[in-house]
Amino acid sequence: MRSDTTLKAFTEQEFAKAKVLLATQVANMMGRKLEETDWNEVYCAAKDIPRSGWSNLNIDVNYSGLGVEQKLLRVSGLGERPIKSVCGTTMMHPAATRSIRIEKTELPAETVMRNVFQQYSDLIDIRTEKVRENSAGKEPDMRLGWLLWEDSLTEFLYFEEPLVAPLPDNYYAEWNETPPKGTRKGSKSLWIYEQGSHQKRYSVTTSAGIKIQPYFDVPAPSDENLYYFRVQSEPVDYDTVQIWVSSTTAKAIQRELGNLEKDNVSNALIKTANRFSIEDAEISVREKDLAQPILISRKAFEIFKSTWEGISDEHRAQLFLKSLYKMK
Repeated sequence: MRSDTTLKAFTEQEFAKAKVLLATQVANMMGRKLEETDWNEVYCAAKDIPRSGWSNLNIDVNYSGLGVEQKLLRVSGLGERPIKSVCGTTMMHPAATRSIRIEKTELPAETVMRNVFQQYSDLIDIRTEKVRENSAGKEPDMRLGWLLWEDSLTEFLYFEEPLVAPLPDNYYAEWNETPPKGTRKGSKSLWIYEQGSHQKRYSVTTSAGIKIQPYFDVPAPSDENLYYFRVQSEPVDYDTVQIWVSSTTAKAIQRELGNLEKDNVSNALIKTANRFSIEDAEISVREKDLAQPILISRKAFEIFKSTWEGISDEHRAQLFLKSLYKMK
């Protein structure tokens, strides 16, 4: 799972498209939890490749020799810190795969580690062959993609690295046993460390379902293959914030205000905030309605955020629009 080399995932055009599509996805989600299939849809559409659909059983992207296993991880507890604060750190994913079996936990840790690595290697080989079948003679390009996201669905990080099986000789393992405590049962896990650095790189659980939990390194912010997305409340300059809303909501606001010029929208936000009712309800958003950016002043944004306490830019914009309707 570990690699010292990140891989280029998007062209500039694909990255720009992915940002709009991700903003669209977030606007339509209206605060629900991000699912693996959400990112799979954005990724495939941005690269203009057929969507095979996210799956625990098969590789997530399989097109013309490209095979990508995609993993998502929510980064909680950031507070006011940006998501880039995790760059350069090592993080753990709760499950790389559940397609692993451990027959006897009484065996030496080293023996079980090698068996687990062999099973994981076999799984990668199987998925590589599936990609090869659709590669039209190309050698499969097997990758592991990591999407990190934070609770408010405002900032995201994405990067890819080669999907390769770990070499057993580069690691060593130890059993870790947690004794029972109160009503909690004891547990036993296989902790796998990297030779040389002695960093923990995998944890293999043996209770409540066997799974490999990998530790992965988040690239530095300067890594050209690390992709940063901000799809809500995006600062543009010292006095401008860009909010992302569905085009349906943007068009409705434009109908009410005449245009979406920064000063016009900002003045309307400041004026309307004084007449906002907590009973205002949101309007509906058509599914897959592309997101659109609207520029407002920083002062108007602070009022927008504090007055219409929604779960996203889209939700707040809907509440603002409802206020405009009531002012007629």
